[in-house]
Amino acid sequence: MANKKHFDVVGSYLRPENLKKARKNFESGAISAGDFEKIKQAEIRTLVEKQKKAGLNYITDGEYNRRFWHLDFFWGFEGIGHKRDGGGVQFAGEVADLDATFLTGKLKAKAHPFVNDYKFIKSLESDGVEAKQTIPAPAQLFQQLNIPQNFEETRKLYPTNDELIEDIAIAYRDVLKQLYDAGCRTVQFDDCTWGAIVGDAAAQRYKLLGLNLKEVKEQLLKVNNLALEGKPAGLEVNTHICRGNYHSTYFTSGAYDPVADYVFANEKVSTLYLEYDDERSGGFEPLAKVSPDKKVVLGLVTTKRPELEDKKAVIARIREAEKYIPLDRLLLGTQCGFASCEIGNKLTEAEQWAKIALIREISEEVWGK
Repeated sequence: MANKKHFDVVGSYLRPENLKKARKNFESGAISAGDFEKIKQAEIRTLVEKQKKAGLNYITDGEYNRRFWHLDFFWGFEGIGHKRDGGGVQFAGEVADLDATFLTGKLKAKAHPFVNDYKFIKSLESDGVEAKQTIPAPAQLFQQLNIPQNFEETRKLYPTNDELIEDIAIAYRDVLKQLYDAGCRTVQFDDCTWGAIVGDAAAQRYKLLGLNLKEVKEQLLKVNNLALEGKPAGLEVNTHICRGNYHSTYFTSGAYDPVADYVFANEKVSTLYLEYDDERSGGFEPLAKVSPDKKVVLGLVTTKRPELEDKKAVIARIREAEKYIPLDRLLLGTQCGFASCEIGNKLTEAEQWAKIALIREISEEVWGK
């Protein structure tokens, strides 16, 4: 991780109303694609200045270029189709309004639109500030293509998961090379697949689907690591793991213990951004399984609620985590993004930046400036 400071955030931010309005006007035909792009880039410039002022080492475009943290990226591959209806997912107390996303042919990489988006954010770098690119993990695409409503069509094109994993890995390697050639040196895989298989409810859900959890874990690890084989020298890939984040709701609950031997110990990434903002995340004991070559961003500050955390309580939890992993390999951060989808979480932009200011304040108290 290029980060010299001991704090960071996941990288998605609440969309300003001006941007939401512009997207609706573009989709309705009221403004042109060029006009929408001008508005979007202006909002991204404003966001970047706020990130720099907040003292962050990494800047992102806030995911302003997409409606969903994961699906828009998938649409940049050949062989992926989508439609507005039919993609809803039940979260705790709310259905996440998502596009149905599915295979229409063999999966292949092409010139990915996210690369041009990255070039713009790259142009806004300054001394000590690096542009990172967030994309969904390969395992997330693997899971998307194997959900019950997609399973039959996926099997027509890919009779086995091994064949599907191979093509996903090849496609991701291509996009990683495209990003690298555009100047990107830090990529963050956002990955809810590990969070989806922890906890008793998840075990029951997979049992009902007739899936062996051990085999699922092995496949998730395989597709992520296979995608990273032969990655360009100097390209750092980190991963953010959570249990779902949509309009301040969550998808699942459970400690990391069942997946620690896989992702903590054996996924070939440099840093783990982990969700640890409430009791749903379990204890810090699984951190003992983190391989010595990885750092961990402790997501102790929630993006789901506006109330600021108690500083002393957060510091106490950092000290507790330190029992399992050395302090110099720890950072402080948010448990997830502020707006995994365009709808965003239930807090204001002012409250969002207050959260980040608190993270910086605590970090400087624990690790120094």
